[in-house]
Amino acid sequence: MSTTLAWAVGVGIARDDARSLADDWSFLAAVAERDVAAARILEPHLDALDILEQARRAGVGPDLAAIGADPGSSWGVFAAEGAGVRLDAHRGGSGWMLTGTKPWCSLAQHLTHALVTAWVGDERRLFAVALQRPEVRSHDGPWHARGLRQVVSAPVDFAAAPAVPVGEPGWYLRRPGFAAGSVGVAACWWGGAIPLRAALLAAAQGDGADQLSRLHLGRVDTALWAARLALQSAAHEMDAAPAASDRVPEPGILAARVRAIVAGAVETTLAESARALGPLPLVADDAHARRVADLEIYLRQHHGERDLARIGADLSQGRGAW
Repeated sequence: MSTTLAWAVGVGIARDDARSLADDWSFLAAVAERDVAAARILEPHLDALDILEQARRAGVGPDLAAIGADPGSSWGVFAAEGAGVRLDAHRGGSGWMLTGTKPWCSLAQHLTHALVTAWVGDERRLFAVALQRPEVRSHDGPWHARGLRQVVSAPVDFAAAPAVPVGEPGWYLRRPGFAAGSVGVAACWWGGAIPLRAALLAAAQGDGADQLSRLHLGRVDTALWAARLALQSAAHEMDAAPAASDRVPEPGILAARVRAIVAGAVETTLAESARALGPLPLVADDAHARRVADLEIYLRQHHGERDLARIGADLSQGRGAW
C-alpha cells in the first residue's frame, strides 16, 4: 500500500498543467486496465488535487500549511453521508474544527490528508484536514470485501479536529469541476473492463470457438465501444464549456448519463464474460478473479436505478435537453 500511495503522489506532482480531461481519463483508464485497485487508490488523490486547484483559481484556496500539507501529501475525498452519523464543523477561537463521524472514508488509515464535507447549519461545506492526528480516529472496518480488499472504506471519527475551509458552504457541489470529477471514476470502470474483453476475444479466436463465444464478444465489444465514445464526447464537451456556475446543471446531467452508460457497459462485460468463460478463470486465474471482484465492488459507486431516476427527474423538470 505504501508503495502504491507513493506512486500516486508522484503522479500528481508530475502531471502537466496543460492536460485535457481526455488525457486525465485516458490515463486513469490505462491504470485500471493494468490494476483496478491501483486506479481506485490514484483517482481520489488526483481528484483532491484538482479540487484544490479549482479552489485556488476561484480565489478560495485553503491555507494548507496550517494542516501540515505539502506536495508530498496523500489525499482522499470523503463526501459520503450515512444514516445515523453526521460530521459537523464549528468555528472556535483557534479556527474551524470537525466533530462527528464520516462514513465510507477510503484508505483513511494510510492517507495523510483528506478533503471532507461537513455540515455547517443546514448546508455542507468542504474542509481540508490532516488525518494522522490524535483528534482523528480511522476505523479498520467493517470491511469483509472480496474485491478491493486493501482499499478499506470505513468510518472516521473526528473529535474537534482542526481543519481549514475550502470554499464557501455549498461550493464543493456547485463548482464547475464537480461533474468532471465524477466521470473520472467511470473512466476507471471502463479501463478495468478492457482485459475481460481481451479474454473474450482470445476465447472467440481459440480452437472450438462457436457462434456463442462470438456473440458474447460482440455484446461486450459494442457496449464498451459505446461507453468509450460517451467518455470521449463528455471530455470534449466539458473541456469546451466555460467554467461558469450557471453551466453546472448541464455538465451534471451529462456526467450522470456517461456514468450510467459506462456502468451498464461494465456490468454487461462482467455478465457476458461469466457466461462465456465459465468458472475456470474465476477459480484458476488469480488476476482474472481479482479483477472481477474489484470491479464488482468499485461499480457500486454507481447507484443503478436511483441514478437513472435522478436523470429522469431532471429531464421531467426541463433540464438536460438534447
